[in-house]
Amino acid sequence: MDRLEDLRLFTLVAEGRSFTRAAEKLGLSKSAASRRIGELEARLGARLFNRTTRHISLTQVGEGFYARVTQALDALEEAERSVVSQHAAPRGVLKLAAPMSFGIVHLSGAIADFMALYPEVTVDMDLSDRFVDLVEEGYDLAVRIGRLKDSSLVARRLCPVRAVICASPDYLARHGTPQTPADIADHDCLIYTNVQTPDQWSFRTAPGAEAIQNIKLRGRLRANNGDALREAALHGQGLVLLPTFIVGDALAAGRLVPVLDPWLPGPAAAHAVYPANRHLSPKVRAFVDFLSGRFGPVPYWDAALSVIKGG
Repeated sequence: MDRLEDLRLFTLVAEGRSFTRAAEKLGLSKSAASRRIGELEARLGARLFNRTTRHISLTQVGEGFYARVTQALDALEEAERSVVSQHAAPRGVLKLAAPMSFGIVHLSGAIADFMALYPEVTVDMDLSDRFVDLVEEGYDLAVRIGRLKDSSLVARRLCPVRAVICASPDYLARHGTPQTPADIADHDCLIYTNVQTPDQWSFRTAPGAEAIQNIKLRGRLRANNGDALREAALHGQGLVLLPTFIVGDALAAGRLVPVLDPWLPGPAAAHAVYPANRHLSPKVRAFVDFLSGRFGPVPYWDAALSVIKGG
């Protein structure tokens, strides 16, 4: 038995306060276990246990040694798990939360391709625009859009998320094209309500400026879903501010026309977020890597849009 096994024996004796139980767990005799602890104490030059015929307990030196040994053994086991996890095949149920529109249009196909690559993974996807508590509700990870709140979760950026104000050619022909943010006051705006400040849009104070101004909106249609507002915009109901992952196809086809693009702030991002466990499972690691590679710094829904510049 090497020194590492001596340390494992020591922790078992300390935790169980019994040479007999520790010896049984390691397949040793009680006398062999007692002898090994005695040799460990001799090597260290310190007594680790107080022994009586009925009781065993750690000495003050033993308590300090126990704290350091358990920390070292935990670190060693974590290192071993980390190496194994990098080479283990992803398997099991992956419980995922994601926003409704992004999940339907872009994650569904990605998940189908991911499952084809990893046939031992089963995906349980919850599509909702509500905030999900990953730890309390037992999710492995979530995809979140926008600027993240401070939290204990680990976040990995998947891709930029760019927003565009746009309208149908018919609407712009009837109402004119706004040239500055102040012109918004003369337009019907389609208002997305699932944000903290639904009745205002943010703009740069000038194209290229860092400072931000907020412009109050007026509009007859409000909704908590971006797909519904896109359809309203396509039917000429007003201006809408939506991410390009929702309106990219309509912009590329000319069914919606972007306006005020130089005045808009820089892009937000989509992130994969997951609890800060020391040991990341192979299925989560593989899925996050897959999404990062699939979307990337120029996601496919932006690739054909000449209106999107930089960022």
